[in-house]
Amino acid sequence: MQRIRFVLWCFVVIGLQTSFAQSKAGDIAVSKLPAEVKQVLEEYVNILTSSKDLDECAQRFTSIAGGGLINEDPVNVTLRQTVQPFSLKKDFNNIKFYAQPVKVTRVNVSKTGGSGYGASAVAGTIYKIWIDKKDPKQGMPAPVSIVVPENHSTIKTPKVMNIGSF
Repeated sequence: MQRIRFVLWCFVVIGLQTSFAQSKAGDIAVSKLPAEVKQVLEEYVNILTSSKDLDECAQRFTSIAGGGLINEDPVNVTLRQTVQPFSLKKDFNNIKFYAQPVKVTRVNVSKTGGSGYGASAVAGTIYKIWIDKKDPKQGMPAPVSIVVPENHSTIKTPKVMNIGSF
């Protein structure tokens, strides 16, 4: 009976490790990160660090936000109601723990058929970029996802698609 419990425990532990692990399939060298994508990442970090308050941060962030972070009108961009009080607030408050200038530790590339809703849905190449903490003892690097749009009628520049991990 104890052997069965041990075997079951091993399956659970191994199963949890693989389900929470982030796949390295699709990783590229940090040096291969396109300049336009790195520029948007640096702009996002600059917005977080130089805004005097969360309201200013949200206002400035809308110019580089995309997909599910914004409402459906990609021309008159506004953040979804839940972005500022949750994920943007988390990044705004915690960016102080991350290396300045930005130190990219990992880049993963994938394709999306459409991230977002309605007219703001963006298909293209997603770069999931991990940035390092000031002090590695404070925790693991955190990701920000940026999409390079393909064949969108109004969205032509890379947009930040996923935040709130800082």
